Amino acid sequence: MENRMDEQKKVPKRIAQTVLNSLKGGVVPRIGLPYIAVGRKNEIDALLHDVDIIAEGGASFRFIVGRYGSGKSFLLQTIRNYVMDRGFIVADADLSPERRLVGTRGQGLATYRELISNLSTKTKPEGGALPLVLDRWISAVQSETMQETGLSFGDPALEKATDRKIYEITSSVSELVHGFEFGRLLSVYYQAYIAGDDETRAKVLRWFRGEYALKREAKEALGINIIISDDDWYDYLKLFAAFFRLAGYTGMMVMVDELVNIYKVPNSITRQYNYEKILTMYNDALQGKAKYLGFLMGATPQALEDKRRGIYSYEALRSRLSEGRFSRPGARDLLSPVIRLEALTAEEMLVLCEKLAQMHADLYGYARSVTTGDLTDFIRIEYGRIGADQNITPREVIRDFIELLDLLYQHPDLPVTELLKSDEFSYAGSEAVSDETAAGFAEFTI
Repeated sequence: MENRMDEQKKVPKRIAQTVLNSLKGGVVPRIGLPYIAVGRKNEIDALLHDVDIIAEGGASFRFIVGRYGSGKSFLLQTIRNYVMDRGFIVADADLSPERRLVGTRGQGLATYRELISNLSTKTKPEGGALPLVLDRWISAVQSETMQETGLSFGDPALEKATDRKIYEITSSVSELVHGFEFGRLLSVYYQAYIAGDDETRAKVLRWFRGEYALKREAKEALGINIIISDDDWYDYLKLFAAFFRLAGYTGMMVMVDELVNIYKVPNSITRQYNYEKILTMYNDALQGKAKYLGFLMGATPQALEDKRRGIYSYEALRSRLSEGRFSRPGARDLLSPVIRLEALTAEEMLVLCEKLAQMHADLYGYARSVTTGDLTDFIRIEYGRIGADQNITPREVIRDFIELLDLLYQHPDLPVTELLKSDEFSYAGSEAVSDETAAGFAEFTI
């Protein structure tokens, strides 16, 4: 175990600072996840199989289900990094009272706007990638046309040849629902790009982002008598997925977290409309009506299983998503539409704490003083709390551990054993752990 620590790759300080600050604040960092990833191998492998299907022109739809702090968002962000490395465009959004899938005050459109605002690629992982993608597409088409025709840049014939190729691409998109207007706006953007007309390009981007509230405004600005609305925004995600593939990307992954905000909606009819939208997306993915498109949605067990307010209150979804007779804790079917996150084991948490301890020492420039024995004691106390084997979450353990590291750094004369044995921290340390957890301790303390 000590050898593993010696071999651990040193983390750049900027990334280490972001990772540690995010984790201490209880949120998932958007960068640096490969440095701290532990466990979840089976879940990641299952989701990456979906990625292969999407790359071949298919579609997928999965729910990631786990309690608060169990690692749902961490898994989503990990997959986000994986798929961007594989040439995907990723759109992600958290639902909230202002963002749903359907709403009477434009909450569905607000979710669409958030997704498009957060469009990310490997070269622009922080979001806002739509202008970059469109410009890259036009440059790629121009380069391809020059190679095919032998024409040089600035030749009027090159522009005509590029026009024809752009038309071929936009025509293929036009076959989809709302595709004619979508393809037309792609052509408008191309013409504005060639002419250096930044104002028109900005108007097209505004339309793609769903920012026109009235059809009249879109008509005056772009000659398009249609706008993206709360009812049809999902159709435009399918259009974007098809276009991104034509633009040279592998596919599009849409990640929607915090489905619990639909569960919290007080109006039952509004909840049902939202679940109906989920059903539409799910059916499209499984029936081949969507291409090059994947959906990952994060939910709590209650938001999924509650038959009065949750997703299972919508019978068409409950019948599709309910577990079969044979799946059980420790032997979950990871090929089903619902992936239920099992708790990280004590051994996996120990490995994570090792990574964080070394990252903290490298960031602040001190020789790491926390030993593997100290880490083992820390994990033993955390997992020794009453009900920990069922209720403890990685978020709670990580926040405690980073606080411990911060205190030891600021008070170097304070022995780690003194903190671990304090009443505030170890009040439950003497409680018996479950047989399974005790067996885990036996493995990594030998």
